[in-house]
Amino acid sequence: MELPKDLGSKIFKGCGCLSIGFVVMTCLLICVGIYYDDETEASGGEATSQTEQTEKKDSVVVNEPLQSDPYQELDDLIGLKQVKDEVRALANFVKIQKQREANGLKIPKMSYHLVFTGSPGTGKTTVARIVARIYKDLGVLKKGHTVETDRSGLVANYVGQTATKTNAIVDSALNGVLFIDEAYALVPDGGGGQDYGQEAISTLLKRMEDDRDKLVVIIAGYSNEMKRFIDSNPGLQSRFNRYIDFPDYSGSELTEIFKMYMKKNQYTLSAEAEAYLKTRFDDVVEHKDRNFGNARYARNVFEKSIQQQAMRLAGQSNLSKEQLTELTIDDLEGGFAARTNI
Repeated sequence: MELPKDLGSKIFKGCGCLSIGFVVMTCLLICVGIYYDDETEASGGEATSQTEQTEKKDSVVVNEPLQSDPYQELDDLIGLKQVKDEVRALANFVKIQKQREANGLKIPKMSYHLVFTGSPGTGKTTVARIVARIYKDLGVLKKGHTVETDRSGLVANYVGQTATKTNAIVDSALNGVLFIDEAYALVPDGGGGQDYGQEAISTLLKRMEDDRDKLVVIIAGYSNEMKRFIDSNPGLQSRFNRYIDFPDYSGSELTEIFKMYMKKNQYTLSAEAEAYLKTRFDDVVEHKDRNFGNARYARNVFEKSIQQQAMRLAGQSNLSKEQLTELTIDDLEGGFAARTNI
């Protein structure tokens, strides 16, 4: 059956509420797309990697590397200068040791495992993916994929099941990088009670030794908690001796991240909103607490800002391209207000 060509216009003329609802729903769908695209790309300075395809299952994320230059991708990340320098230094060291080995020269015993310390949203997951591909480029790993998980992906609820669960995760990470976020949760602060985190650690340490030529483990979390975690087990101390610290983002860097989302999703700022954005992010950084989300915060402010824009425009008709793309101070104020508690 052929529908009338003017059906859409009749519907919207018939009910302004439907028009408003359509615009708001469109905005929400856009935000969902932004969220999942960002999770695929990794987080925030984190949100600039565009070279992995992500498969999620429960608390495990598998990222298969695509063909691209990991060094260029590292350079393209927003901020993180010290992190970039340390990764470059590590890559150069590994490269030279590989050349020495190829020429029959002695090389020091090396550990490719890493500890990433820092707050949420500072790019740790993204850099772990890049490191996996650099290790592949250098011949350390054959595949260069990453398997990302946390305590829930390693620890089971009943006796005897944790080792099986941990071994399965390790098997999936062979020839690549196993990235464990908030790894300190494997050893709860204060201890006490029955906990299977230690079983996961023991299993992991054994596999790191048995599969030392085809497994790299990167663990991540808050600085103090990670120190407590490493100090809790001599095996962890001996295997994890290379640390990279991820600093919080500055107001200017969060502004860059926000603008990155704008460019990617075809939005612009009014002149007044441009000045407001930088000032507001500076203020947020000045008054942040330890749970501040960094790049995730910037992403969430962007999502809420475009929702505010949709609400502002919903009652209007014949909108121009400029109106549909421009964010105003009112939109940004609504976006920041909605994210006050992040």
